[in-house]
Amino acid sequence: MFRFARLAALLLLTLPLIAQNPDRSAQVQTAFARQQHLRHGINASEWFAQSPNDYSAARTDRLIDAADFALMAKMGFDSVRLSIDPAPLEQSMNHWGGPNADFLARLDRAVDGMLSNGLAVQIDIHPESSYKQQVKNSNEGVEKFVMLWRKLAAHYADRDPEKVFFEIMNEPEVNDPYRWAGIQAAAAQAIREAAPKNTIIATGPNWSSLYDLLTQHPLPDGNVIYTFHFYQPEDFTHQGASWGTDWHIYTHDITYPSTETEMADGLKQVPDPHDRYSFEHYWLDHWDAHRIKLLMDSAAAWGEANGVPVTCNEFGVYRRVTPEASRMRWIHDVRTALEADGIGWTMWDYRGGFGVVWKDDGQPARVDQKVVEALGLKK
Repeated sequence: MFRFARLAALLLLTLPLIAQNPDRSAQVQTAFARQQHLRHGINASEWFAQSPNDYSAARTDRLIDAADFALMAKMGFDSVRLSIDPAPLEQSMNHWGGPNADFLARLDRAVDGMLSNGLAVQIDIHPESSYKQQVKNSNEGVEKFVMLWRKLAAHYADRDPEKVFFEIMNEPEVNDPYRWAGIQAAAAQAIREAAPKNTIIATGPNWSSLYDLLTQHPLPDGNVIYTFHFYQPEDFTHQGASWGTDWHIYTHDITYPSTETEMADGLKQVPDPHDRYSFEHYWLDHWDAHRIKLLMDSAAAWGEANGVPVTCNEFGVYRRVTPEASRMRWIHDVRTALEADGIGWTMWDYRGGFGVVWKDDGQPARVDQKVVEALGLKK
């Protein structure tokens, strides 16, 4: 009886969407099937995004190359999330010349190189905050963003739709979930008109957190996978970081899970009483594998209630000053919690501050075998 009532409730939720799009059921089946290509992914960060001062070929060709694609596949990753800054992309697509004139051609080589190694590609529009603010605050910014997606989706529509995914925007920083829902729907429609076969990846507003995802309702288009990012608790995962919370730059050697004695030592690193009070909640909130599993259960429950596939395409720990054993334990706990709920994952990141390899520009990568083991991949 309970199972029947649950299925009936799910049907009532999806009936309005089916009415808008009678083909939605088949589209949802496609999205669930293609989700299997995004089970064990890695982020290719700081390559074609997150470097506003230099996207030259001299730089991008040194950061990640064909040998890295082969290594990603060899380690057991099945997909790559390819972050793309829309500013140089627009310059290249609109033939404005300058140092970014060949940006799209280099991007094509990257996409094709990944595909040739059997890797699926998440094409992720990953803007700087100034671009996001234009989208957030002006209709002109939204129109520009939607036009970019229409052109980009058309450009990649001839690649294998089983393996090329279009992620609408990374962490949109739009704090109004209703405005973001409208922006995302407009972008999704533009993508679908230009690329009828590809699967779209949608997200919540703000920073694409799990909480943000839960504010959203599924799009009328059924061929969509929904993503969230997970870095909780940031007092652990972002220790030593110079961005985000100001006082994280002071913290180091914070363990996971932590003990009261260890936290007493850690609190001494934070100079301000108010900040110390906030930091103490990392211990008081008892972050451990069980708590992480309960949060992932919430993501799975949202997906089940809405009849849609869910993935986590960012999670990781900043490695500069984090105890290695604690970092591996957190990665393991998040990864196993996601897998227990049938949620695919994409770790942040390949060679950056959260990386699975160490790599100097233009040199072969050195694999961090402990991260590979924590991810349950090939040794």
